[in-house]
This record gives sequence, structure tokens and C-alpha cells, in this order.
Amino acid sequence: MNTERDSETTFEEDSQPNDEVVPYSDDETEDELEDQESTVEPEQNRANREAEENREPFRKECTWQVKANDRKYHEQPHFMNTKFLCIKESKYANNAIKTYKYNAFTFLPVSLFEQFKRAANMYFLVLLILQSVPEISTLAWYTTLVPLLLVLGITAIKDLVDDVARHKMDKEVNNRTCEVIKDGRFKIAKWKDIQVGDVIRLKKNDFVPADILLLSSSEPNSLCYVETAELDGETNLKFKMALEITDQYLQREDTLATFDGFIECEEPNNRLDKFTGTLFWRKRSFPLDADKILLRGCVIRNTDVCHGLVIFAGADTKIMKNSGKTRFKRTKIDYLMNYMVYTIFVVLILVSAGLAIGHAYWEAQVGNYSWYLYDGEDATPSYRGFLNFWGYIIVLNTMVPISLYVSVEVIRLGQSHFINWDLQMYYAEKDTPAKARTTTLNEQLGQIHYIFSDKTGTLTQNIMTFKKCCINGQIYGDHRDASQHNHNKIEQVDFSWNKFADGKFAFYDHYLIEQIQSGKEREVQQFFFLLAVCHTVMVDRNDGQLNYQAASPDEGALVNAARNFGFVFLTRTQNTITISELGTERTYNVLAILDFNSDRKRMSIIIRTPEGNIRLYCKGADTVIYERLCQMNPTKQETQDALDIFASETLRTLCLCYKEIEEKEFAEWNKKFMAASVASTNRDEALDKVYEEIEKDLILLGATAIEDKLQDGVPETISKLGKADIKIWVLTGDKKETAENIGFACELLTEDTTICYGEDINSLLHTRMENQRNRGGVYAKFAPPVPEPFFPSGGNRALIITGSWLNEILLEKKTKRSKILNLKFPRTEEERRMRTQSKRRLEAKKEQRQKNFVDLACECSAVICCRVTPKQKAMVVDLVKRYKKAITLAIGDGANDVNMIKISSFSSSIYTKNIPTLSSSTGVSCMTCTHWCWDKWTRRNASRHVE
Repeated sequence: MNTERDSETTFEEDSQPNDEVVPYSDDETEDELEDQESTVEPEQNRANREAEENREPFRKECTWQVKANDRKYHEQPHFMNTKFLCIKESKYANNAIKTYKYNAFTFLPVSLFEQFKRAANMYFLVLLILQSVPEISTLAWYTTLVPLLLVLGITAIKDLVDDVARHKMDKEVNNRTCEVIKDGRFKIAKWKDIQVGDVIRLKKNDFVPADILLLSSSEPNSLCYVETAELDGETNLKFKMALEITDQYLQREDTLATFDGFIECEEPNNRLDKFTGTLFWRKRSFPLDADKILLRGCVIRNTDVCHGLVIFAGADTKIMKNSGKTRFKRTKIDYLMNYMVYTIFVVLILVSAGLAIGHAYWEAQVGNYSWYLYDGEDATPSYRGFLNFWGYIIVLNTMVPISLYVSVEVIRLGQSHFINWDLQMYYAEKDTPAKARTTTLNEQLGQIHYIFSDKTGTLTQNIMTFKKCCINGQIYGDHRDASQHNHNKIEQVDFSWNKFADGKFAFYDHYLIEQIQSGKEREVQQFFFLLAVCHTVMVDRNDGQLNYQAASPDEGALVNAARNFGFVFLTRTQNTITISELGTERTYNVLAILDFNSDRKRMSIIIRTPEGNIRLYCKGADTVIYERLCQMNPTKQETQDALDIFASETLRTLCLCYKEIEEKEFAEWNKKFMAASVASTNRDEALDKVYEEIEKDLILLGATAIEDKLQDGVPETISKLGKADIKIWVLTGDKKETAENIGFACELLTEDTTICYGEDINSLLHTRMENQRNRGGVYAKFAPPVPEPFFPSGGNRALIITGSWLNEILLEKKTKRSKILNLKFPRTEEERRMRTQSKRRLEAKKEQRQKNFVDLACECSAVICCRVTPKQKAMVVDLVKRYKKAITLAIGDGANDVNMIKISSFSSSIYTKNIPTLSSSTGVSCMTCTHWCWDKWTRRNASRHVE
């Protein structure tokens, strides 16, 4: 058996990567896979495995324990971890955050350590030591000490100023105040004093100080609206909803002070959209998910008061887990100056050695016959030559340009001010100038070769508009009158008959309005009823006007469209939803909501009508909906044709369907649903399995098509960047079809572009690896590498690859292997040697495969990576930096882009006051600007500054 091949990857042999799914979560890829053993399992291992399988499962997923209003509980000995020697600290972090580099004790040593990484500084330190030796010193020691201290002092002061700004930012954040339950009542406390288990009260427009469980709020059903712009870059509000029991019993101060709930949940991690936990209270257990958690960095909006229980604090919060490690970035000029200093230093040594040898020869041949050269010492010529070698090193120290570093720092400081003062980089609409957030990387703006950009909110405005739809096989949305006749004259539909209509909504197909009002097509009314009922949107009434707050712009656009066509979502409670159907208000009981996630790619709701009927309504991606339709769906092909038309017009699509459910069928399913909802382990998997049982035999209604508008000037900017020989790589979590459509919309892809997909480049790379293996041999490593293009010259090519194919191609791990029992058995020396060699071969193969992939991708004019995770974004940037030695720019607008931003040579990031790790990212940024400014910087190969 070929065990080497078996241990390469964790993919199944016969399976192909799935283009539709995000391959894994970030935390799973950080765990190393266990080394694969021989295919012949030892008998002892088999016995241990069987014993482990028969053992009662242990709940490893929920190991984080929180007790409300009990700080002493979290200080128990079994919660203490050894930090250093006998020093112990609690595993529960306090809520103070630290993003600064230095403190009063570490500033001097750490700053000096960083500065002496520069070759010139180290040289002059050695020179200073030599000048303190009287036998070899020809100059006073202070002649070197003064300029050295000047250089070190200027650089240290600059670093200190930057770090003081970080200290101020940290202090500002840590000293913010909120109300915390202490001694039975709410008292004002600083953020840094908050601890896990505290019950806090937040008010409108307050920042959330930690990751908290929402207990109650002043809104009906304890809803809470939050703005998550500092987490994901989205400005639309999202809503959270407390448990029904905490909403009922935890509204007053006295009940909150006596709250003694106990929570078991997952350990701190960086998954912003996932949370699994269970609340134990009043001898009952209640499931917790991400919809009940308020994350640090959010802002409370449209909610007067809300109460929460701190689950994760400080460094354990999800936003800090996403911050990644701060990397010290150096420019090419820094490396060039170090190289120059090394070269000068070698020349200096050679010159000094030559002069010392000449001096020794002079002493041996001539001696000190001249009285003015005689020093009164009888030393050997070789010893005199040795001393004079060091003397020449001192005398010729001016060959090493210590002032060069000072000059460069002054120039960089001036450049950063010129960026801040540049009127052509000013965005007048939002009164936002450009801002250089670092003084060390500015010269790299004109050296960028590759730009890595997020899509949603960066290339696009993340503003969705309902454009077209397909109902019962009929496409609606073209310019037609009520008689289905197309007209060149564009006339908007008049929605004055609908008192709830949104005046900003524009639609041009009058025939659809005729169909809705006539009621002849039942499917048309069902279509818009589904849009009005199947969602997680919340409504806010101001002066009689309806304002929808949606978790995603897509959902908001669909609900708003239904509102304009007469099916108006009015209000919801925990168990009901009220809809105005062409002027008639009806209330429906909500029996279950089957949530959307990236794996399911669909959302469903089960309701009971006033007549007592039970229906399931579902909307989702066409790939998953079509798999779950019943056999008798006469409009499947017509709808598929419409989807193809919408995709060609770069519109985002969703399919809509429904089914009738019998009372008995629902009762049996509901028991399974409730059991899965409170599962303490693998809850998501259990719920998905239950959802699958009910989401089948669906009846297709049609499809929606909405437009995601591009940022202003995107095509023109990309065209200019192409002329500057800058390549654009788009890294996004969206599905392949959407990413490809946006590529065409922003003219990154054109009709003349030959597109290569994952399966295409996988075969090309496989062929290249075979050829390289065949050419390999004893003398292969001595032969100069011959550049071989993957594609014939000429033609415009682009690469579109999904996260799953990226893992397959780069031989990355797909998922974390479950650890059953890991016992180490003694091996012979030969087995150890063979195992080591096998690992080395696999690592060499992986490295070669990655290098080939980068070479292939760089031959393409554009690269789009879709369905990728934040960690994969950073990996792609790192590969290009490593193998191409190129200056890279990463552009992002959310916490999921932080890893990519930090690993890039240069970055452009969102400015935020509540996420110091983001706001201190290196690069040029603006505070809220979403404009593409190019008048001046594009001509100099500069990059975009973003919001």
C-alpha cells in the first residue's frame, strides 16, 4: 500500500471538491492533523479504538462554563492555568485589551532590539566598542556615540509617538463605561473592570464591551438592533432576539441581580457567525445560538435599553480572536539599505585588511627608524598590523552611511503628510481626506504589483435592488404595459394604490401589477407572500413609516419588493408574523424557522394559517432547491432558463418554493426538532439533519433576480491599473456564479477572456508535476531552472477557483481529523528514518505544487478566488509574496479581511475606533469613504484608499 499518498491529504479518494461550499472554518485548519499510521492497524490500537467507541461520549464541544453574577465561581483552582513557573492566572481573561507594542519596562530593550536589526546600527555599536580600546582607537569614542544616539533617539521617538497613540486608543476603549450589576444594583463601571459572568445594561448608541448573551431589552419580545460595521463592514442593522423565558422574567433590576443562570458553551474562537451553547436555569435547558449573542464591536441602535450576560471578555472575544498576529513589515528600501551596508562593510574589511598587511610589511622591512614614528614600544610587526586593522576600521567608518537611515525616515514622514494634504485624494461627498496610518511603508505605493481585494462592500456597494423575477415560468421585469406589449418608452409603475409603498422603488413591468391585482394567477400572489413571510427582517415604525432592518441587503431588497407589490410585512413576535395582503391584515403563527447558513444555502419557515393549514416556505440557491423539488414541477425547465438569463445579466438569484404539511407529519417532526435544538454536542449537524427531513418534495414557485451595484468608477479604475501592469485578484466568500458575474460587471473579465476553472488548472498542475518528476534525477538540482509557460503566448486568460479546489490543488487539509486515542508505540530506527524521509518528500511536493500554482495564476490577467475563508485569503497573499517576491496590496472592509491585510506588504483597511487592531493596520485609509480616487495616484501606480 502506498502510505505516502494516503497521508498527503484528507480528501476522499473518489470525491471531488464542492464549488458551492466554504471548505472549512478557520479554527479547524489551525489544528494539525495526526500523522497517518500504516494501513495495517496494530492490534493494540484496534482494541483501544473499540473501547473508546463504546465509551459514553464526552461533551468536548461545550467546555466553557459561565455562571451569572458569581465572580468567585470563575476563580476556582480548576479554572487556573500556569502561566510561568508557579505564576497562575485564570483562563477567563479580563476585559482590558492591549494592542500596544511597548510599556514603560519593555520600550527601551524592545526598541533597541528592533533598531539593531539594522546592519548600520549594529556596525556603529561595534565601532563604539572598538573606540573604547586605547590601543586601537584613533578617534574619541564620543565622536561615534553622539551620531549613534541621535539616530537611535530619532527612530525611538517616532516609534514612541506611534505607540503612545496606540496606548491612548487602548486607554480610551478600556476606560469606557457601562452599567454593571454590583451589590444587587446597577453601578457605573469601566470596561476594563468587567468580568465573565457580569450582567450589564447598555443603552442606545452604546458600544458592546464584550461578547454577551442578550437577556432582555426594552423592545417587544426583547429584540435588539445592532450595527456590525466594525465586524463585517456592513452598515445595515441586524437584529438579535433574547430567549422567551429571559424576556419574561429578566426585565427589572432586582430580577437581573438575582439571576443565577449557568451557561455551557464553546471555547473562545474566531467564528463570528457561529455560537453553540446551552443555558441552564429554573431546572430547564435552553439552546443558545449566534442570534442571541451580541459581539464586542457592535453598536446598539434603535433600542433604548438592553441587558446582557458577559460570556467572553477581552482577548477571548471573537473580534480579538480575529485580529491575528501583528507583523512587522519592512519595505524593499529597508532590505536594499541593509544589503548596501553589508556590501560596504565587506569592502571596508577588505580595505582595512590590505592596509593592515601593508603596515605589518612596512614594520618588518623598515621598522621605526624615524623618530617621529617611534612609539617607545617593542611590539612585533604582526601584532602592530593586527592593532592597525582595527584602527583602520575606525578611521574609515565614514564609508558606512549612518545618516542614510535618518534621511529616509525624514522623507517618509514628509510623504505621509503629503498624502494627508493631497486634495486629489479628498472625498468631498463625505468630507473625508486620505490618511496615511503609517510612516514606514509609503514608498511602496508606487511599487505594487498585485492587488488583493474583497468583493462585497469593496468592489460593490452592497446595495441590492429588486430587478426581475420569474413566476410559474413567466419572466417579469421588462418594460411592458398591462397588455404585455413591450415599449421603448420607459414609464415607472405607479404604486400610489399601495399606502405602504416605498417611493424610491422603481419597477417598469405594468403587466405584473395587473396579474397581482386581478388575482387570476394564484402563484403570483403566493410568490410575493413568500417574500413577505420567509425572512428574518425586523420592522421599525417612525411617524407611521415602515423601516425594515435586514441582516443582509439581499433579504431587505426582497422584503421591500414584496411590500411595494402589496404584500407588506408589518410586525412579528416570537411566535407570530403579521402581513398586509393587498390591504387585508392577517396574522400567522410561526411554528419553526429553519435558519440559513453557508452549508444549507437556503432558509425555510413553517407557519400555521388562520384557517389551520400548515405550510413550509423556502428560498435558497437554485442548486440546493432543485435537489429537493418533487417530481411534478412543470415549470422547472422554464425557471432554469430564466435563471441562466438572470445570471448573464450579472443579477443575483434565489429560488422560491413551498409545500403543504399534514398535522401528524409536523407533530412527529417537531419532536425531533426540539430535541436537536437543545443538543449539547454537534447541534448544527443535528439540526441540519432534522431540516433535511422536512425540506423535501417542494413545489417550485419561481426565482428572484436582484442587482448588486458596483462602486463608482470600478471599471475605469481596473482599466487604469491594468495599463500600469498591476494585476487584480478578487478574494471573496461569495459563490462562483456571483463572483464571475461581478467579474464581468467590473470588466475584470471580458467576452474575449478565456476562463480557467479549478478542474482545468488541477489537470495542468498534475501534468507539470509529472514532467518535473520525470526530469528529476541526481543532477537535476544542479541544472538551471528553465521557465516553462503553462499557456501559449497571446490571449487573455483569467482564473476562477473555489476554496475547495484551492485546498485540493495546494494539498491543504480539508478538515480536522477526530482524535480517538493517540498512543505512541516504539519504532525501529529504520522506521523513523523512513517516516522522516516520507514527510520531507510530502513537504517538498506540497511546496513545488504551490509554486507551480502561483506561476500558473500569475500568467492570468485576473484571478478570482470564491468561497474562500479568511485564512485562505491570507494564504493566497502569502504564496504570492513568498514565490514572486512582489509588493502586494490587500483591500478589505471587515474583520474577515484582517488576516489578509496583515500578511500583505501594504494594506488598505477600514478605519474604526473600536477595533484598535484594525485601525492600526498599516496602509492608507479613510474613515468612511467608499469612493475610488485616482486622478493622481493611479498615474504613479498607487492603490485605492477605501472606507
